[in-house]
Amino acid sequence: MKLLSVNLGSPRAVPYTDQPQGLTGIDKLPADGPVRVAAPGPKGTGASGVAGDAVCDTRHHGGDDQAVYAFAREDLDEWERELGRTLPNGCFGENLTTGGLDVSGALIGERWRIGSGVVLEVTSGRIPCRTFQGHLAERGWVRRFTRKGATGAYLRVIEPGEIRAGDSVEILHRPDHGVTVATQFRAVTTERELLPGLLAAGEALHAETLAAARKYVADRAR
Repeated sequence: MKLLSVNLGSPRAVPYTDQPQGLTGIDKLPADGPVRVAAPGPKGTGASGVAGDAVCDTRHHGGDDQAVYAFAREDLDEWERELGRTLPNGCFGENLTTGGLDVSGALIGERWRIGSGVVLEVTSGRIPCRTFQGHLAERGWVRRFTRKGATGAYLRVIEPGEIRAGDSVEILHRPDHGVTVATQFRAVTTERELLPGLLAAGEALHAETLAAARKYVADRAR
């Protein structure tokens, strides 16, 4: 398992985002050399956890629970075959393109060591949005991406440091609850009846998902 590339995005004006300034950093390119990774702070005030990466819409992106976004090269390869087009590393807006790692099958709370020091923790899957669809220019993309459910994973930074392409990825810890990124994604999108089961992952969940699961359970108990 290894890190194939660390990808950074710069602000760019586009017609397909509802971000107030009309900017997005979704189109990311592989970086040369080491890149610093650290917790960026709360959502809405913090930005990306990856130095040099732009987060333009802080309403929906950035913050500690979405500090870093990872996507598997194997899933990009599958989409290449389905779409009949080249999809370079970073084109899904991922900060980390990985090889040999089942990213969407990772457990909530699973911890990865990248290189010699950085430790990241899996928090949730990625919800597709209008900007993602506009960026790829694929008709019905949000629905299609949701149906496949291979969302990639958001991660929080447990131990900061520098990473670079070619670094090894080691799974340090796998919880025993069985709640995967793919399960969490289905629960918050198409199968809300799965929400109570997410509570087994506890505080490792993205804070917004944890709140949604607790609310669902409370509402059902009334």
